[in-house]
Amino acid sequence: MTHSADVLFKNVTLIDMICNVQKTVCMVFNPTDRHKIVLNRFPQFTIGRDALRVFTEFKYLGHIISDTLSDDADVMREVRNLYVRSNILKRRFGYCSKAVKVVLFRSYCVNMYDTALWLSFTARTINRLRSCYHKCLKHFFGYSRRYSVCSMLLELNLPSFDTLLINSSAVFNQHWIASDNALVRYLNVLRC
Repeated sequence: MTHSADVLFKNVTLIDMICNVQKTVCMVFNPTDRHKIVLNRFPQFTIGRDALRVFTEFKYLGHIISDTLSDDADVMREVRNLYVRSNILKRRFGYCSKAVKVVLFRSYCVNMYDTALWLSFTARTINRLRSCYHKCLKHFFGYSRRYSVCSMLLELNLPSFDTLLINSSAVFNQHWIASDNALVRYLNVLRC
């Protein structure tokens, strides 16, 4: 039986390329039905003579992929990033007018990265991101902790957290459907 890493190594050498084993990693995804799990331990994956590292979580293009197929780690990455971005805005632009702050917040905090890719997360984790969004808004604009979130969003003309998630998914789906890429079109047919 030929391992996929052997096939990869043979084809890479045919076209005179080299795989960077520092950037090539392995991740094992177990089936959701535990009765279908074949092995709990796997032999070391290699490319040529170089061993590949095995991860349970890996950050790829900014998105954290987990071997459990849960997006909780990526949601928490966004929580940390939102706190960092809003604190930077507060420190640098805390004394600006409300209109300028709204533009800055829309530019740096409303556009959350890759939220449309989230499919599997716990209510607790998404509520932490929701709470973070509200806290960052109140902190940056100087509202008290007890101030109504609805009133604040209406005054600032900013979207609610749920609106952000829905809009992100809608825009992603529009781009997905309208794509001219042959692979994306094929995947779209499989999805339907």
